[in-house]
Amino acid sequence: MHEFSIVDSLLHLADEHAAKHNAKKVTKLEIKIGVLSGVEPDLLKTAFETFKEGTICEEAEFIMNIQPVVIKCNKCGFEGELSKDEYLCPKCQSGEIKIIDGEDMYLMSLELEQEE
Repeated sequence: MHEFSIVDSLLHLADEHAAKHNAKKVTKLEIKIGVLSGVEPDLLKTAFETFKEGTICEEAEFIMNIQPVVIKCNKCGFEGELSKDEYLCPKCQSGEIKIIDGEDMYLMSLELEQEE
C-alpha cells in the first residue's frame, strides 16, 4: 500500500514547513487527488489518521479534494471533464484527446499555528 509512504511524505513536508515558519502545530492539511493518480482516498485518509498520532499534525484537519479527469480534444478543441470512463471526447467522440488534469496528487495548502 503506497498510501502509507504518501502519508509519510506529507508528514515530512508538514514538519519542514512548520519548522520554517516557527509553527507549533499544523491545524489543516489540504490535498488534491486526481482520480487517475493511483491513490485510494479512503486508504489515504485511514493512513493519515493512523500515522499523524504523535506528530505536528496530530490535531490537523485532513481535507481531500478529488480531481476528475479533464481532457482537451485535439480534433474539435473541447476542453472539460470526462463524466464516465470512456476516453473519448464527449462532444465529437474522437479518441484524439489529451489528459490535462486528474493524474496527479499534491499538497494544496497547510494551515499552521505559530508560536506566540
